Amino acid sequence: MTAGQAEASIWDRERRWVTLGAVALIFLAAIESLAVTTVMPIVSEALDGQSLYAVAFAGTLATSVIGMVAAGAWSDARGPRGALYAAVSLFLIGLVLSGFAVTMHQFLAGRLVQGLGAGGQTVALYVVVARLYPPHLHGRVFAAFAAAWVVPSMIGPFLAGAVAEFLDWRWAFLGVAVLTAAAFLTIAARLRGVDLGHGVPQDRRAVVMRLLLAVVVAVFAVLIGFSADMVPPVGWPVAIGAVVVIGVALLPLVPRSTLRAGRGLPSVVLMRGLVAGAFFAAEAYIPYLLMKRFDFTATWAGIALMLAAFAWAGASALQGRYGEQLGNRRITVISLSLLVAAIVSVLLTSLWGISPLLVILGWALGGGGMGLLYPRLTVLTLAYSGPDDQGFNSSALSISDATGSAVAIAIAGLGVATLGGGVGAFSVVFAFCVVLVFLAAVPGLRLGHAAEQKSS
Repeated sequence: MTAGQAEASIWDRERRWVTLGAVALIFLAAIESLAVTTVMPIVSEALDGQSLYAVAFAGTLATSVIGMVAAGAWSDARGPRGALYAAVSLFLIGLVLSGFAVTMHQFLAGRLVQGLGAGGQTVALYVVVARLYPPHLHGRVFAAFAAAWVVPSMIGPFLAGAVAEFLDWRWAFLGVAVLTAAAFLTIAARLRGVDLGHGVPQDRRAVVMRLLLAVVVAVFAVLIGFSADMVPPVGWPVAIGAVVVIGVALLPLVPRSTLRAGRGLPSVVLMRGLVAGAFFAAEAYIPYLLMKRFDFTATWAGIALMLAAFAWAGASALQGRYGEQLGNRRITVISLSLLVAAIVSVLLTSLWGISPLLVILGWALGGGGMGLLYPRLTVLTLAYSGPDDQGFNSSALSISDATGSAVAIAIAGLGVATLGGGVGAFSVVFAFCVVLVFLAAVPGLRLGHAAEQKSS
C-alpha cells in the first residue's frame, strides 16, 4: 500500500456525503429487517396468518432476486444512479403497503414489493462503491456497511418489540418509511453531481432472459413457503420440485460452476447463499422460540438478539482491519466454527428447554461468525470483478444470499408445519441450519486469494 493509499479514507471530502447516504440506507434496511424478525409473531397472529409466517420472510427475499438482477443489468448498462433511485422508491411503497395491511395476504403483497426494492438497492450500492472507491478502501466501506447494523441491532429489535407491544405493529413499517424517504432525498442530492461512470452495451435478449429466470426463482421460492399451508404429503413433493426448478433457473444468474463450488468467485457466491440460509433461517425462529417456550414479550425477545448484533459489528471491524493478514481459509474456519456453536446452542435449548440465556449468549457467536465472513465475501467478489461485470457479479452475490435465505426459511417453515407447529418443532429448523453450515465448508475452502493478490 502506498503512502497516498494509507492517507485515503472513505470519509474524505469527496466521498463523505456519499458514504453517509449509503450507510443511512443500509441502516434503515437493517431497522426494517430486524423489526420484521421481532414483530412477525404478533403480525401473524393479528392478521390470522400463522401458517404463512415463513412466507413473510421468504417472499421478501425471493422477490429481492428480481430487484437484484434488474439493478445489476441497469447498473452495467447505464450506471447505478437510476437503479438506486428506483429501488429505494419500491422499498418505500412496500413499507407503506405492509403498514396499512388489514389481511395477511395484503401484508404479504407489501412484503413482496419491499423485496423488489431491497434487492435492487443492495446491488446498486455495491456498484456505487465499486465506481467511486479505490480497491484498497472496499474492505473499509463494507465494514462500515456492516457496522451500520450496529445501532439498529442495539435498538431495532427492542424498539420494534416495544412499538408492537405498546403502540401498534404497523408503526414498525410506517416509521421506517418516513425515515427512508428522508435518507433518499439526502443521497439523491449528493449523488447529483458525482461521476458514477458510463454504462456499456448490453445484450438485451440476455438481460430479458435473466429477468425471466429471476421471476422463476422468486415464484418457486414463494411456492415453497406456501407449501407449509398444504398437507405434508403434498407440500414436501411441491417443495422439492420447486428447489430443483430454482437450481436450474439460477445457473445463468450466477458465475459458471457456482453450484459445483468452482474455485474462486463461484465458491464465494455459493458460500454466501449457504451461510445466509443457515443464519437467517435460524434467526427467524429465535424470537418465536423465546416467546412460545419462555414467555418472552416482543420487547424482550428483541433484546435477546442484541448481543449477536454487537458481535457482528465487532467482527466486521476486525475483518476490515485484519482480513488480509488472516486470509480467506482462516476466516472460513473461524466463522463456520462460530456458526456451528451458535446454532447448536439454540438447538439444545429447543430440545431440552435449557435456560434462554444459552440462546442469547450462543447466538452472539453466530453474529461474530457472520460479521467476520460477510464483508470478506463481498470484498472477494469485487476483487474478482472487472468494470464490465461488477454489476453482474454483485448481483450474483446478492442473488445467492437472498435465494439461500428464502429457500432455507421456507423449508424450515414447512418442517415446523409438518411437525404440528409446536415449540418442539423448532428443533428441526436448527438441525437443518447446522447441516447447511457444514455444507458451506466445501466452497469455503475454495475461495482463492484474489483480495490478497490485489492488495499486494
